[in-house]
Amino acid sequence: AGELARAATVTPATASGHLAGLLDAGLVSAEARGRHRYYRLADAEVAHALEALALVAERGDEARGWGSPHRQALRHARCCYGHLAGTLGVRLMQALLEVQGLRPDGPGLALTAAGRAWLATLDFAVPAPLPRRRYAYACMDWSERQDHLAGQLADALLDHLLGQGWLRRGEGRALTVTPRGAQQLLPRLGPLPAA
Repeated sequence: AGELARAATVTPATASGHLAGLLDAGLVSAEARGRHRYYRLADAEVAHALEALALVAERGDEARGWGSPHRQALRHARCCYGHLAGTLGVRLMQALLEVQGLRPDGPGLALTAAGRAWLATLDFAVPAPLPRRRYAYACMDWSERQDHLAGQLADALLDHLLGQGWLRRGEGRALTVTPRGAQQLLPRLGPLPAA
């Protein structure tokens, strides 16, 4: 609560009051550790709702909001609940769509034979679906305002890209394309949109 108060430039009492309201509403959860309480978003649905609100809040303010180097790094490539997001994540999904590698399947997406073949060019072994887990679906990217790929398939793909040494974790959720990734991954994605 103290860190949130400093970040929001409010008093600790104000931050605690707001956190108590969010906790009562089930939007956050809290964990006591010693004399400190740590807060986190209650679940992925709350996080997606906040990202949707960010899309509305940042309308018309886009250029100014992405000026800092840290925000530019997040916009380029970041981890979103275990999968790749940002410009790179959007481009990855677009590359799969361009080869007709994904098709609608109820509320989600199914991987086609063409998609499996394209992923094989990345030396990626497509995982079998897990029970009670969404396999593949479109996730609105809050920085690009286009969909990137989410779900079990996307999580496994990000793990693979990190394992190949094509991406590496940066500060916070930011991901960086390595020189090896620039040679091996980026050509397969085609041209990335201008920043």
